[in-house]
Amino acid sequence: MKAEELSIKPEKLDLVQLKERVLKWLSVHVPTSRIRHILRVEKMSEELASYYGINQEKAKLAGLMHDLAKYFSPESLLQISKSEGLEIDSVLAVYPHLLHADVSAVVAKKEFGIEDEEILAAIANHTLGCPGMNQLSCVVFLADTLEPGRGKTPDLEDLRQLAPKNLYQAVWLTSDYTIKHLLGLHSLIHPRILLTRNWFMEKAKKELHEHKSKQTIN
Repeated sequence: MKAEELSIKPEKLDLVQLKERVLKWLSVHVPTSRIRHILRVEKMSEELASYYGINQEKAKLAGLMHDLAKYFSPESLLQISKSEGLEIDSVLAVYPHLLHADVSAVVAKKEFGIEDEEILAAIANHTLGCPGMNQLSCVVFLADTLEPGRGKTPDLEDLRQLAPKNLYQAVWLTSDYTIKHLLGLHSLIHPRILLTRNWFMEKAKKELHEHKSKQTIN
């Protein structure tokens, strides 16, 4: 694999060694139960990437590193976000935990030398998504919510069936699932997940309309 394909510093191109380094780092910074989740996200990200012809190594790395900052303190998340110039709106100020995705991307770059913008974006987008995010970000976003350890409710099982069939619809409906969950908890909802939901809903509906139009013509 060429260096430019993943944009990792040359001395860190051995992906096996990189994974070992990441897992060693995680063993110090997150509990074992979270590492199991991370490995399931890594696996599902790779599987979904294979369905959609996405670079599987990028998907695996993004999945492996998506929760690097999951257990950083609220103070650390806010401090790092401010030092990196990340926007901290009113919801993030109340729930700094939501910053862990963006801060995980910062850690991936500074601690492990990841420079590939697609990988960093997929890490940063895995919690709230982003309108118009690319397919790599989509698969990691889906894997984080749909990996097998999240449970076996009918809603989750339906979404898992959908994920390898219709990427954009899966992002839309997984966003709906997350929003419904947050409503049930009477929690603040960050506007970015709503914007993600709306963008992918419109994208999925447009694709469905175009598909039906082609069938009518034929």
